[in-house]
Amino acid sequence: MSRLGVVTGLTAEARCLRPAGPRSAIPIICSSGDPAQAEDGARRLVRDGVEALLSFGIAGGLDPRCGAGDLVLGKTVVDAAGVEHEADMEWRNRLSTLLAGLGPEIGTVAGCDRPASTVVEKRAIHERCGAIAVDMESHVVARVAADRGLPFAVIRVIADGAHDSLPHAALAGLGGVDGSPRIGSVLGALVLRPWELPGLIRVALETRQALGVLRRCAVDGAPLFGRG
Repeated sequence: MSRLGVVTGLTAEARCLRPAGPRSAIPIICSSGDPAQAEDGARRLVRDGVEALLSFGIAGGLDPRCGAGDLVLGKTVVDAAGVEHEADMEWRNRLSTLLAGLGPEIGTVAGCDRPASTVVEKRAIHERCGAIAVDMESHVVARVAADRGLPFAVIRVIADGAHDSLPHAALAGLGGVDGSPRIGSVLGALVLRPWELPGLIRVALETRQALGVLRRCAVDGAPLFGRG
């Protein structure tokens, strides 16, 4: 693979990739769940000389058949306006082979500028474009890659499934510096909405499961991540 640049939303996602090779060999941008930061970071990666872009991280599930821990490889990425970009087929096929042991689903990934946090929102996106997962970075990566004529790929693992809504307390944790969670905001939201504790625990467990699969992706896909 050509020199690779990676866009994630969270530092926890970035940490999953670092065992796959020297950190200096894999430039990684963490957007803190902010699509504008993701775009700025992706364009900076391109200016710094990367020749391919990867959207890597967890995602919300849109297809009811998929659940927490399921791996998704993007075939196409579509944004809220319906603009669609096709991921690099050769790269996707290599990933599919390397990650075959994780049983990847291949299909459309939707990109949104804000979290798709409710079951109703997820159903609407799925019905509109047939996407199987949604995140807040892939559409930006696809757009920047298209603008610069570069290949891109999408590796996403579902955390919250199509039948799961995200509690307000979980959303309050987004936007921390460098993609780290805002723990104080989570605790503050939980004080105001203590009934969300079971949902927050569920989200934490599902996220841990998804991050475990991302780490497997980094190991199994190491030949494409600067090692092997």
